[in-house]
Amino acid sequence: MTSCSHGLLLSAALLAASATLGCGGSDPTDPDPGPGVVNLAFVPALVNLGADRSTTVAIDNRGTQAVGPIQLISGQILREGSPVVGAQLQAVPAEIPTLNPGASATVALSIILDSAPAAGSYEGSLEARLAGESIAALAIDFSVSPPAPPGSGRSLQIAGPDVARQGDVVTYSAVVRDSTGTEVSDPTLAWSVSPAAAGLITGAGGFVGYAPGTARIIASASDAADTLDMIIEARALSGSFSVIGQGSVSARFTSDLWVHDFPALGLFAYTGTWSCRNGRCGDRLHVWHLGSSNSPALVDSVRVDARVVNDVKVREDGAIAVITHELSNDAQNGITLLDLSDPAHPTVITRFTTGLESGVHNVWVAGDYVYVVVDGLGNGLRILDISDPATPRQVAGFYAGSSFLHDVYVRDGLAFLSHWDAGLVILDVGNGIAGGSPTRPVEVSRIQTAGGQVHNAWYWPTTGYVFVGEEDFGTPGLMHIVDASDLRKPREVATFRVPGATPHNFWLDEERAILYAAWYENGIRALDVSGALLGELERQGREIASVLYAQGSGCQVSSATCTWAPQLHSDRVFASDLNSGLWILRPGF
Repeated sequence: MTSCSHGLLLSAALLAASATLGCGGSDPTDPDPGPGVVNLAFVPALVNLGADRSTTVAIDNRGTQAVGPIQLISGQILREGSPVVGAQLQAVPAEIPTLNPGASATVALSIILDSAPAAGSYEGSLEARLAGESIAALAIDFSVSPPAPPGSGRSLQIAGPDVARQGDVVTYSAVVRDSTGTEVSDPTLAWSVSPAAAGLITGAGGFVGYAPGTARIIASASDAADTLDMIIEARALSGSFSVIGQGSVSARFTSDLWVHDFPALGLFAYTGTWSCRNGRCGDRLHVWHLGSSNSPALVDSVRVDARVVNDVKVREDGAIAVITHELSNDAQNGITLLDLSDPAHPTVITRFTTGLESGVHNVWVAGDYVYVVVDGLGNGLRILDISDPATPRQVAGFYAGSSFLHDVYVRDGLAFLSHWDAGLVILDVGNGIAGGSPTRPVEVSRIQTAGGQVHNAWYWPTTGYVFVGEEDFGTPGLMHIVDASDLRKPREVATFRVPGATPHNFWLDEERAILYAAWYENGIRALDVSGALLGELERQGREIASVLYAQGSGCQVSSATCTWAPQLHSDRVFASDLNSGLWILRPGF
């Protein structure tokens, strides 16, 4: 779960080095393709919203240039040519961070009304804007039938809570009865919330509150409607981080870390090194003894043939570690297996390069298997059997097509592949859902999250959620939350955005439902992910605390915060920082 970092705004020398890492970016020797063509289109370009006044449309990038952020701006709702007070076309999402050439994003549309609408024909519009300029347009229409004559009309009544906490998902239902008082089975309902900024309500009546205060839930069904006034209470979370220790590294940039507790020997951390800094390249793994004093002691370094040791993983039993090689001098790259019999002084078991020559970006170790992410298009995943660590052998591979693979996370016999613009791909590697195994991985499903650039993933089996990072340096990146409780049908349900920066790696305290997210120059964010997750989490008061532990913020400034990865052990958060090494933080919540 580490980064290509090829979009990071570092020094010119670092950019030159990172451009060759084979992380799916352009070859620097390729000719300049020139400016691309911007061509977005709604599909279809005209929609009728139907009786429930909601639908979905697609917006396609038919051009040759990635564009974003794309703002979706609704026009007025008109009834027979006149504006309708209190009516609004709601588009979800309201902004698409990036849309790559050939990619498509789904937009959910619904009509929000302050009261039951008058009969007649209605129309509206939606524009896709880039830098304030309209680049695509959608026309919508719908009609409302006249109410039934007095004594023969229908009635509607909403049921559900009139108080909910900000960020908590609650469900509303409605009963529709005909003129005789008989309940209408399976009525077509349209749901909306007023004001629109108060929260999000789905077509099934699931509601999450954004802004504390009062709101109105509105349901309508043809000639009947009802409203329910409610109160959204503030989530009222607070907390802080305190810095309790640091292990400084200034000679090289620091990459990923892994912390492991060895019985009787204590806690050790292993940190990689990235790219080149003042003539010193990422050719080693640093070994830290953490102890209980909160003063990390650098006790050893393992030097290898590489200019980037991007990733390190320790097997669950603590016997073996695996580190990755990129830009090796012998152009063989690959991985190195380390014996951790003495965790303070790892020794090399072997280096394995066959089929991994283009470079290895990330790995995961699960039992006797190493899941290897190989740099470059067409390579994808390699699975190695390390039951005899001195003689690893390749037993399987997988490539999802269309994009390079960035990361792999293995849990419960499932491999979650962060396959960049090919999306999040779930493989059965022993779970049994699709008959797969480590020697025969079988795809279960995949999902393309909005914006693409799938960088990392954390699977939480208890809830079925997968937290997916989008490493987009052109616009602020997002964390996407995918509901994979049905592994065959994953669906995106929520997002979390931090303005002005891009997410990197995550670590989840599953017992307390707190997600720790590295956010580059925005430091570490602690997020409450308890309960059901829906909508835009940054608007729900779910962020508990954040911290810039170094001197300010900025990945281009050697003394400033640039967080790569967090890990939680006991009551401490350990963080690797690109600029400054290893930090120890204590959460105050």
